[in-house]
Amino acid sequence: MRTLDYLWNLPELFWPPVVAAVCLALLCAWLSVLVTLRRLAFIGQGISHAGFGGIGVAAIFGLASASLSPAQSLVQFAVVVSFCVAASLAVGWISTGASRRAGVTHEDTAIGMVLVVSMAVGSILVSRFAPRFQWESFLFGYLMNTAWPEAAVAAGTAAVTLGVLWCLRRPLTFWAFDEPAAEAFGVRTRLAHAVLLALLGLATVTAMRLAGVVIASALLILPGAAALKLSTRLAPVLAMSLTIAVVGVLGGLVLSFELSWPPGPSIVIVLAGIYVAAAMRPSGTRRAQAAR
Repeated sequence: MRTLDYLWNLPELFWPPVVAAVCLALLCAWLSVLVTLRRLAFIGQGISHAGFGGIGVAAIFGLASASLSPAQSLVQFAVVVSFCVAASLAVGWISTGASRRAGVTHEDTAIGMVLVVSMAVGSILVSRFAPRFQWESFLFGYLMNTAWPEAAVAAGTAAVTLGVLWCLRRPLTFWAFDEPAAEAFGVRTRLAHAVLLALLGLATVTAMRLAGVVIASALLILPGAAALKLSTRLAPVLAMSLTIAVVGVLGGLVLSFELSWPPGPSIVIVLAGIYVAAAMRPSGTRRAQAAR
């Protein structure tokens, strides 16, 4: 197999993307369940394109260049992450805080508003402070270019995100499944909303930077959507979402190595195939009828 040959003979070239891809799967899998339950499928696209505004802010400090040192690249990444987390919280404020005073603004509308404003701000700042910067290199990463430092960033981000989700798993999942009941039982729903959006901002920017917008969006939607087709119980859904995400990225990378396909689309194809298989699986009622 070409996959084993690559991993065995060229470990420094191919192992970092594999490790980074698995970390991104772990980072996004649990969040994808909450994204599916809260119908926030558009959030990945919105936050990822809001990253253009973050690049504009980085350009003010001279951090929009193709020849940055590793330390400057890390600072640039932190600036973009901070901007995207702020954009996520702005979505939450527009759709909850502002709506209490000026009528309801749905989340998809809030995401669209923040997306276009962020891109406009980014365009103005980049044209003013770094007119020659190729911003596509940040917004549309390529997984196979990942080195060990980037893989370490993915691992650290995954650890932080999973740690926060584990500590807040009960209020977050209660809120995601039934917001009115959660509020009635004393869950601080606006805080839960803000925490989820902040984590989504962090996860989206990390996945986007290392693997591109397509993989970031796919990992935030497909694993959770497939898991919810297979079960309605929380623990199995979370476990299956993690499993589906890891199997999807590893299967996609194997396809990429064996067939010389681009890694991002390969991962999306495998994840989509798993979702289709889960959606076609007979429900409990249909299985019982078929067994009669």
